[in-house]
Amino acid sequence: MADTNDELVLLERRDDGVAVVTLNNPKVNALSQELLARLAAVAAELAADLPGAVVVTGGERIFAAGADISQFGGPDEAAAITRGFHDSLDAIAALPRFVIAEVVGYALGGGCELALACDYRIVGERGVFGQPEILLGIIPGGGGTQRLARLVGSSRAKELCLTGRQVKADEALRIGLADEVVPGDQLHDRALALAAEIARGASVAQGLAKRAIDEGLSLSLADGLALEQRLFAEVFRSEDSQIGVASFLASGPGKAQFTGK
Repeated sequence: MADTNDELVLLERRDDGVAVVTLNNPKVNALSQELLARLAAVAAELAADLPGAVVVTGGERIFAAGADISQFGGPDEAAAITRGFHDSLDAIAALPRFVIAEVVGYALGGGCELALACDYRIVGERGVFGQPEILLGIIPGGGGTQRLARLVGSSRAKELCLTGRQVKADEALRIGLADEVVPGDQLHDRALALAAEIARGASVAQGLAKRAIDEGLSLSLADGLALEQRLFAEVFRSEDSQIGVASFLASGPGKAQFTGK
């Protein structure tokens, strides 16, 4: 297993094909501009040498409590901050692999937005989400108004963004903000197990399915269906499609050994 360490973000590539990205900015994993720049660099590194799946975590105590407020200022500083958030979180979201947010403790503000940029959120029993920017007299600037609304609906997103109310794990699961809630001592193992299961799959097809869903959400139904048709034809260029079809014909479903190509 290979490790690339940085003071603010740690990247571990595991032997099972899973890459683990760990925020490392004690005490609350504040998402400073420096951390976001490193996160964007990690996303670029992953995109250049794709793993089978990705887990994003904040470590054992907290996912991320939000932006580094000490860097706030006027409109010019705000423009740089929102650009830094979008550059890094969009790069995470664009990875053509399944990205799991492992949320322990607080995921607030930019931390919630980072979790939203992932494809799936596994949350510990003490996990807490929120977009509390309104309590500072500002609005979310890292994608929260857009990704949250697409996940939980516009009415619920407005309520959360306009009140700054925090959402505990059980409610997050009920409204679709969390996908799984597990005991805290099982959280890391569960995230790694799911990522490893995904990593054994047909990676090219997974990436195209993710693209069809993500891009299709911004299209009309007709255009989304047309996108699906194009990507369905494209996936048959992959080695895995040939392996999967041949395995099904010979042995039935679920027995293919994919190569990720």
